[in-house]
Amino acid sequence: MRALRLGTLLCTLLIAAAASGQEWQPPPLVDSGEREQLARELRAEAASLEGLSRQVRNIARLATPCVVHIDANKVERVRGRAEQFEEAGSGVLVTLDDRTWVLTNRHVIHGATAPQIHVRLHDGRELHPQRIEADPQTDVAVMQVDAEGLVTAELGDSRAVEIGDFVVAIGSPFGLAHSLTFGVLSAKGRRDLTLGEQAIQLQDFFQTDAAINPGNSGGPLLNMRGEVIGINTAIASSSGGSEGIGFTIPIHIAVHVAEQLVERGRMDRGYLGVKLEANFPPEAARSMGLSRPIGALVSGVDPRSPAEAIGLQKGDLILQFNHVEVEDDDHLVTVVGLSPIGQDVPILVLRKGKTYPTMITVASRPTPEQAAGEGSSTRAPIDTVQPYQIDAPVSDR
Repeated sequence: MRALRLGTLLCTLLIAAAASGQEWQPPPLVDSGEREQLARELRAEAASLEGLSRQVRNIARLATPCVVHIDANKVERVRGRAEQFEEAGSGVLVTLDDRTWVLTNRHVIHGATAPQIHVRLHDGRELHPQRIEADPQTDVAVMQVDAEGLVTAELGDSRAVEIGDFVVAIGSPFGLAHSLTFGVLSAKGRRDLTLGEQAIQLQDFFQTDAAINPGNSGGPLLNMRGEVIGINTAIASSSGGSEGIGFTIPIHIAVHVAEQLVERGRMDRGYLGVKLEANFPPEAARSMGLSRPIGALVSGVDPRSPAEAIGLQKGDLILQFNHVEVEDDDHLVTVVGLSPIGQDVPILVLRKGKTYPTMITVASRPTPEQAAGEGSSTRAPIDTVQPYQIDAPVSDR
């Protein structure tokens, strides 16, 4: 009834306006005085936003010449028949060992030879890589290129970024080269992700809501200083397009792998020789005196391994590795796998309510032939190290 009465009143007013010969006009939202005040407020508030806009424009001017578009012509066998297809992706020019390389994702170029890979620079020139190296464990690849006037990117400290930081992604979504998107860092430490057919074993991804689509793979994620803090790698999507969940390899990990690929042609993965329990429920943590599950629970120890050498046992809980608090089993696998081979690393182990600080030497993952050989113990078992009580920051975080 109320809607009917309002409608009747409006019709009456319109009829009255028509009868008087005047065109009916809705009342103004604000009067002239209010409009002037609103304009002043908008101009004042726009200053800060325009500053951010200028920052993003300058990032684009600084970083875009360092970003390349990649086309890889590949051949796959489908039902016994060879089929050709093209994959588009992105990369960023970096300096490694005093030479210029394209840092990208392995999956962008995997299956293509150097003549089948076209690297298009910002100025339109096309290059073929002179050397290609890739690591399937991390999905990192590098390609050496050579041309006049190549501009390499500034690399930032990906360990210093925080959730909520503004970020910029540059790449070739759906083949549209040098596209820029803007967003925030949504999360850190994303691990145990199933990324299509990719079996990426060492994962420690950033998550961002900056739009990332097919073709952005291998391109840079940048901080507000225009420094590369990650290599965009994958998206979580039910539609195949951006849904605001993109995953990025932190640049300190990508560069660590890239340097090994450049130096040795492979990435040697760190190894302790422990089997880890994937299921560490809250009740098990409480029985060990912890308020919640943290650390990596040892379920077995490989013979003739660094872990056996220091006396690690089934049931031990590794709380810290190289002064980094271990979040879970996947976290330990990643930080160990990316640790320099031969490095002596401090670890903190919880056993039967007591913590034991000791050192362990990171080894290279042995081949089957090496695993069958003899080993030697070079460290005292951790039981011989003086224990001390676990402190609150470790047990109650």
